[in-house]
Amino acid sequence: MPKPKVFVFAPADPTGEAHKILEDAGCDLILGAANWETPQGDSELEMARLAEGCDALMGTSIRSTPITQKIMQSSKNLRIVAKFTIGVDDVDVDAATELGILVTHGPTESNWGGVAEGMITNMLTLLKRVRERDRHLKTTGGWRDMELQGTYLGYRASDSYPGIVLGIIGLGRIGSRVARLLRPWGMRMIGYDPYVPDSKFEEFGVERVRDLSKLLRESDVVTLHVVLTKETRHMISEPQLALMKPTAILVNTSRGYCLDEKALIEALQNKKITGAALDVFENEPLPADSPLRKMDDRVLLSPHMVSSNVGSGLKPGLLWATRSVLAALRGQVPDNVYNKEVISQWESRFGGKSIL
Repeated sequence: MPKPKVFVFAPADPTGEAHKILEDAGCDLILGAANWETPQGDSELEMARLAEGCDALMGTSIRSTPITQKIMQSSKNLRIVAKFTIGVDDVDVDAATELGILVTHGPTESNWGGVAEGMITNMLTLLKRVRERDRHLKTTGGWRDMELQGTYLGYRASDSYPGIVLGIIGLGRIGSRVARLLRPWGMRMIGYDPYVPDSKFEEFGVERVRDLSKLLRESDVVTLHVVLTKETRHMISEPQLALMKPTAILVNTSRGYCLDEKALIEALQNKKITGAALDVFENEPLPADSPLRKMDDRVLLSPHMVSSNVGSGLKPGLLWATRSVLAALRGQVPDNVYNKEVISQWESRFGGKSIL
């Protein structure tokens, strides 16, 4: 029996541990050009050729081309597309479902928990003027400058200072963790998410608003924690930005295309909002000529690595995806299937049929 073939379209295994697990199990690996450092890799045509006859595809995020129907149709034996990351916006999940292919992802706490911590770090950096104060001391030779006062976040009983309003768009794993971590700070937290029950808002101390416009008008900080879908693509654009306070800041650690980048740039340039912190962009890597790269302290930029921390990073998701691939090759359904509606169809084709 020929060895199972696994196309790793965007490798992220610097130690080789996961690759060795697959090879020791009897798999032949084909490695693509994209990787975690640069999400730009092979073209759709090249990936379709590399995927020919493969039983599994796996990898981290890829931006040069999504995993399209054409790529997945390159092999009639394809069982699974396994992502190391939480997001599957770079996989045509609808096409995979039509073809009877499992799509799995890696919703590891090291990833979503890291994003929540990174969001708070970005918010505090902007509101507390951390960069400006540091640069002032290092470059001017001066001491205090009252222009560098920060923002106090929480309610103060001593003088009835109300604190700021945090608007959380999306109360899934990440949005909930943000709320849990910030609840002791005593600020008012409001949230918009039509897909979770009232009980979840109550659990995390978030006031539910059923109108996104209300959240945008009332919030001092707006943070995005949604997956990229047809509904959320450019969910924040010029009309939404126009509703925000001129003193407000926007934080996006979800997906670049959830935010209209051109509209944001115009809003910042015209002082319609005060600032923005971005870990994700419409085009990644962020083009060298992007106006965002040339802005001052109004923007805080990060190269889509807010969840990357020593001792965690992608490794838990990589190992999870590796286990998922091995399970699928053994004819077993993995435990983190994203397109669950395909499972019964998949089991009729591959259930119990091991090729390892």
